[in-house]
Amino acid sequence: MFGVNNTSLILVPLSLLLDPDKTEETMIEKNAKIYVAGHKGMVGSAIVRELERQGYHNIITRTHKELDLLRQDAVEAFFAAEKPEVVVLAAAKVGGIVANESALADFMYDNMMLEMNVIHSAWKNGCKKLLFLGSSCIYPRMAPQPMKESCLLTGELEKTNEAYALAKISGLKYCEFLNRQYGTDFISVMPTNLYGPNDNYHPTHSHVLPALIRRFHEAKVEGKESVTCWGDGSPLREFLYVDDLANLCVFLLNNYSGNETVNAGTGKELTIKELTELVAKVVGYKGRIEWDPSKPNGTPRKLLDVSKAAALGWTYKTELEDGIRLAYEDFLNNPMRAER
Repeated sequence: MFGVNNTSLILVPLSLLLDPDKTEETMIEKNAKIYVAGHKGMVGSAIVRELERQGYHNIITRTHKELDLLRQDAVEAFFAAEKPEVVVLAAAKVGGIVANESALADFMYDNMMLEMNVIHSAWKNGCKKLLFLGSSCIYPRMAPQPMKESCLLTGELEKTNEAYALAKISGLKYCEFLNRQYGTDFISVMPTNLYGPNDNYHPTHSHVLPALIRRFHEAKVEGKESVTCWGDGSPLREFLYVDDLANLCVFLLNNYSGNETVNAGTGKELTIKELTELVAKVVGYKGRIEWDPSKPNGTPRKLLDVSKAAALGWTYKTELEDGIRLAYEDFLNNPMRAER
């Protein structure tokens, strides 16, 4: 997206108009050493794909066996040896409502420890740019909709994922405080609900969309007459295809510096009932969809205000039904993912 300088009629990137101190030198060089933490996950693998698509090939990764991010000494030794110029922190302990509620302490400890270890070591070793990935659950449960970045810490969090949200808030705030105290260039992005290739389809520890894909697929294969879904179907949700998020992350690495996070979403929402019907349609399930209101609904509504990303010149590309088709194809082509 471009703005026009009326004096010279020269087209300049809108990001430069929004931040006059920004220069083309802030663009990441194609040969920069980039460390992607969490490259095996859905988000991390998408970011690696997008970096490579855009010509970045000096990418370093480590599996959990090679580098346990919960161990401070191991993380410090890795950063001291590798000295990455750019870090994308996509590693996290994640899960749906059941996983969050049953392991509150684990979700808080693991996420806070790995975040602090990576961000602190990146700062100590002179990392030029870091992007921290959070989650829209950081915003208050009853935040005004759509949720702006500025509504952070203005109200009570949703109890079902409070531990995870507190950990993510700590990570993005640590990035902000390092910027303010030491002049680092550490940024954060807050995605809405994500889905796509390399998702987790576990029957109890996955998020709603991949869980529905698996449930309807199995119901179709087994010839079940009905499928029961949690809650009453009324909550409103927004979904972003993971490759679109990856595109935004690389865009922000090259075009954004600031203490405030940036929302990542589509600006569109639908009810969980509408989502289940859409997933059933894509999967080809013809049976009844029933609801169990004794199960939790979660947050009533979670729609992100994406005007900040739009003002920077970015927008999503993949519509929901098209994305679900791509995700279902990925599920069918990689049956081992259903076992995770």
